[in-house]
Amino acid sequence: MSLGLWHNFGESSPYTDAKEMVLGAFDLGITHFDIANNYGPPKGSADETFGKILETELSSYRDEIVVSSKAGYGMWAGPYGDFGSKKSIVSSCDQSLKRTKLEYFDIFYHHRPDTDTPIEESMDALAHLVRTGKALYVGLSNYSPEQTKVASDVLKSMGVKCLIHQPKYSMFDRTVEDGLLETLEEEGIGAIPFSPLAQGLLTDKYFSGVPTDSRVASESVYLTESALTAEKIQKAYKLNELAQSRNQRLSQMALAWVLRKQPVTSVILGARKLSQIKENLEALNNLTFTESELNEIDKILK
Repeated sequence: MSLGLWHNFGESSPYTDAKEMVLGAFDLGITHFDIANNYGPPKGSADETFGKILETELSSYRDEIVVSSKAGYGMWAGPYGDFGSKKSIVSSCDQSLKRTKLEYFDIFYHHRPDTDTPIEESMDALAHLVRTGKALYVGLSNYSPEQTKVASDVLKSMGVKCLIHQPKYSMFDRTVEDGLLETLEEEGIGAIPFSPLAQGLLTDKYFSGVPTDSRVASESVYLTESALTAEKIQKAYKLNELAQSRNQRLSQMALAWVLRKQPVTSVILGARKLSQIKENLEALNNLTFTESELNEIDKILK
């Protein structure tokens, strides 16, 4: 599994909280850390925080650690601070390398497609990063099946392979099953889904209200209280009963369910605490499902 460093952790000491999670995750066997240029707040702070941890605590393990970053969402004002022009992607990568104090990223993604920029230009930017040694591999995120096919073909024509796609995928969001996973298999591209727990909805934390330390309580823009519908809570409750029959927490079953699908190779854990990472990793203890269990999950999710 992989750890996504999306935001500063905690309010009083974000660096201390982030350090505990990164080092704790590494000790547990996680060696892939996922960031992006605009992660914060403020934008760029995830780069700086992770870079400091890597430099001061894990520098001797750099060759064992996979660091991925992205460009494509708004980072700075002006025509090149957003989306997918070659200048935007290359400049974003350069800035992130400077903030993290890294010489290269193991994987660099185009974070989202740009309808105003030809895919050929965005892919040329990614190929440029590989040729110049700023990225070892490249990937896509939030691309549709059709866009993924075009992007993959363009990269291959440039002598660069698209290694991986980072889509949103969970029991509550199965959009990728409408063609994307099939396209990735055909193209030989791996998938590493983000939000596999639907921002915490696929856990038991909201069964008795909104905890004070949850994403909803923190007024996260990624999960609002309006998302906590009675229907989703009821579905989560039924899924939790099935998880218990498998001797798992709901979060663990939800992760196992995503990991069962080809061509999924890993998932991005968006944890806020080290204890959540430890809990999530226990999903690896039971990754198999019976046909009856899968049918029951489909029935609940309808």
